[in-house]
Amino acid sequence: MRIFTKYSKAFIGIALVAATTFAVSCSSSRTGSSKSKKVLVFTKIGVDNNGRKAYAHASRIPGAIAIMKLGTENNFVADTTSDAGKFTPENLKQYAAVILVSTTGAHIFDDAQKAAFTSFIQHGGGYVGIHAASDGEYDWQWYGKMVGAYFKAHPMGTPTATIDVVDRTSAATKMLPARWERKDEWYAFRAMPQDVHVLLKLDESSAAPEVYGRSPQAKMGADHPLAWWHDYDGGRAFYTALGHTDASFQEPLFLQHLLAGIEYAMGRKKM
Repeated sequence: MRIFTKYSKAFIGIALVAATTFAVSCSSSRTGSSKSKKVLVFTKIGVDNNGRKAYAHASRIPGAIAIMKLGTENNFVADTTSDAGKFTPENLKQYAAVILVSTTGAHIFDDAQKAAFTSFIQHGGGYVGIHAASDGEYDWQWYGKMVGAYFKAHPMGTPTATIDVVDRTSAATKMLPARWERKDEWYAFRAMPQDVHVLLKLDESSAAPEVYGRSPQAKMGADHPLAWWHDYDGGRAFYTALGHTDASFQEPLFLQHLLAGIEYAMGRKKM
């Protein structure tokens, strides 16, 4: 639990409860004003191809806590849950955006929840996908188009590599260096995202030779996107493949990158 030592005691308490129940159920950052916008942070894990629980990223919990903290600092309220039953037309009306934090696996939503989510976006809602939000709901074409691309593979571990910031004018990248070195789990995708504005690309050659030597299936070559945004089906969608590690949610640059994506999804900020 060392990851939580850098948070306030209040957030540590929330984290301990979340770790015990393996869900953060509808806790809210309540310090925002009555005019604050709200977001729904969603952390459910689905099932794998064998019907067993899919891989659960531990970073979902510090991710949810970090977004709540961003809310208190930037005048929005973050409700967090792993209950897909919150995806109803009536409940989603209160939110400006939904944020899926590494929601891996299939059958995360039932048909009624999918319909509510679709309607939410079509009526101007926003979506933010973090890391493994691209690793699920492979049979739901509408969702795949909203995310932009589906996960294919990654190298072992969290090796150091360098990101090329290909759009340095975006609200989600203008704070970043042109070449951004960090550690993460470097996702490759089944296909290139279509009709999106790519913000970040991975320089695969910057990783140690053994990284892709051991995992050639995780290579995409010179054009390896990692983050993008697009207006989608009446709403707004932002995806970043970063955020596998707990430490990501303590990195000031990553949090600023994520915050800009959230504010775009809420309709507050243009990209």
